[in-house]
Formats: sequence, structure tokens, C-alpha cells
Amino acid sequence: MDLGIEGRWALVCAASKGLGKGCAQALVAEGVNVVVTARGDEALQATAAELRALNPAVQVRAVAGDITTEAGRAAALSACPQLDILVNNAGGPPPGDFRDWDRDAWIKAIDANMLTPIELIKASVDAMAARGFGRVVNITSGAVKAPIDILGLSNGARSGLTGFVAGLARQTRLASRNVTINNLLPGPFDTDRLRATMVGAAAKSGQPLDAVMDARRKLNPTQRFGTAQEFGAFCAFLCSAQAGYLTGQNILLDGGAYPGTF
Repeated sequence: MDLGIEGRWALVCAASKGLGKGCAQALVAEGVNVVVTARGDEALQATAAELRALNPAVQVRAVAGDITTEAGRAAALSACPQLDILVNNAGGPPPGDFRDWDRDAWIKAIDANMLTPIELIKASVDAMAARGFGRVVNITSGAVKAPIDILGLSNGARSGLTGFVAGLARQTRLASRNVTINNLLPGPFDTDRLRATMVGAAAKSGQPLDAVMDARRKLNPTQRFGTAQEFGAFCAFLCSAQAGYLTGQNILLDGGAYPGTF
């Protein structure tokens, strides 16, 4: 299927690895020019080189910096001649017990996983509406739908973003101008984030990491973890011309792990 987005410009946050990288790869394969951001310049430049090799016909610009800061956002946005597609993504806050989190921990989580996406949306959607095309995809978490007790910082911050998007996406001045805003909720994907969580679980249980990973894998109906490429493909479709009637939705990609009907 031709997704109808060739020649568009996208900003993909936290794109040097993991799910962000998967999204950037899928968009580049569709002929989308991308600006990719991440904190680590070395990994980011390596990813940018891979993306250019994947499709030499597109432009790939790498902007290293902290997207949770005003300066980081300004640098990323200024590198994008015209922002048609925005993929919001940021590493999740650490797991733990809420009794150990002070105000600074909460503010940091909210800043990264709620306020930063909102600031980027604020900077882009009106121009998208004026041009008659815009796609915003927020990478959140399956924990928004089925909270995980040790991920309270993430549960709270990402749920706040979800509530905000639910109202914004339905504004007529955006939806009627072909601007959509949706959330992608990953379950267990084979990423550094998942592995870090499993390392903590292994240390707590005293079991080998491989055993903990295997047990976690077998809890999923698919008996495996998802891949960044699968995730990126869904992201690219949400950014497509064909997805213009889909907005304000939370798309759960978890291999069927969530047990509910709705």
C-alpha cells in the first residue's frame, strides 16, 4: 500500500534506537524526510546513516539534544522545514515504589512524558491545520490501559497526556482540517527499556536474567516480544493519508496481553 506521505517532513523524537528508531525507519521507507533527535550524538548519527542508506532519496537530519528542554525542542523544530508528521517519544521514568519518589521525580516524569509532547504539539498543529494535513503520534505505554504498579511515574504522566489528547484531537479546527492526533501504546517490545526492567526484576528475584526474560515472554499470548519494526509499521500507517478518519484513539500493541474486551 502506498501510504501517500512521500515527500512529507517528520520529526521523530528519541529515534536513535528502540521504538523511535523503528518509526523513523518505517517513515523513511515510505519516502518521508525525517529529523531525528536523541540525547546521545554517537548513536543518533549511526542511526541517521542507516536511515540514509535505507532510502537515499530522502533527507535525514540528526539533531542531538534533550527534547525535554526548551532549547532541545527549538533546535529540533528549526531543523524541520515543514512539520507534517510529529512522533512524540521519550524514555520512560524509572520503576520503583511511590514512597521513594519526591516532588522532583514526579516533575521530571511529567515534564518528559506529558509536558514535552504537549509543547511540541502546540508548536506544530496550527500550521498543520493551515496546510490541511497533519499527523501526531504519541508513543505512550500499554500501562495507560493496564497500569503496572512499579511504573507509577509513567502511569501518571502518560495518563495525563492521554487525557489531554482526548480533548485536543476532537477540536473541529484540527480534525476538520485533516490533522489527527493518536496514541500508540506499546506492550512488551524487545527494547533496552524492557531489558532494563527485567534486569531489575532479576536482581530482586535472584534469578538469572535469561530466565526472567523467558518467563516474561511466555506470559504473552504470542509467546514473544514485539519488534521495533512491527511498531514502526503501525506508526507509519497512522501517519498515512488513509488514516485521516482516525483521531483521538489509543492503539494498544501488546500481542493480546491485555485481557479486557474494551
